Amino acid sequence: MEASTPHIHDRLVRRAAAGEGNAQTELYDLYSKAMFNVAYRMLNNLESAEDLMHEAFIHAFQKLDQFQFESTFGHWLKRIVINKCLNYLRREKMIMEKEVELQNEALVNDDENDGWSASFELNDIVEATKSLAKKHAMVFNLYMIEGYDHEEISEIMGISSSTSRSQLSRAKQNLKELLINKLNKSHVRS
Repeated sequence: MEASTPHIHDRLVRRAAAGEGNAQTELYDLYSKAMFNVAYRMLNNLESAEDLMHEAFIHAFQKLDQFQFESTFGHWLKRIVINKCLNYLRREKMIMEKEVELQNEALVNDDENDGWSASFELNDIVEATKSLAKKHAMVFNLYMIEGYDHEEISEIMGISSSTSRSQLSRAKQNLKELLINKLNKSHVRS
């Protein structure tokens, strides 16, 4: 359904929707600064704001045939930027929550309770999972990173819940050993 009053850039949007590269460039030039500002206000990070602003333009240009001209292109694009930022923030929050959960669980499950896991960042732990047996790494990632429970993992992997639990336990023990060895090697080099 077309709006009764055309908006200032409707003709340009139609050309861009038809695949005209010059029209897309012109739309980018017209709106990129404003969309970057929206993303930056939400994320408070220059690189992330720029990345998400670019992603929003790519998404908008790919979906331009779905633009209904019921609002301005700028308003439609701004909604895309905001949604991309919200999704990014949700992912970041989940990653941070998982990192805290992972560190807390590792500390609770640490038999000697010597605080070994506090010495490592999530990146160290994720990198170390690459050295685990494939099934152990998969269970660890599904449980600790993706948030699946053992029943869901058993369905995904075609194993029993108890097997999932034991593989997670072995994965944690192996990770602990790998990370402590890494820590010891870095202390020897220092």
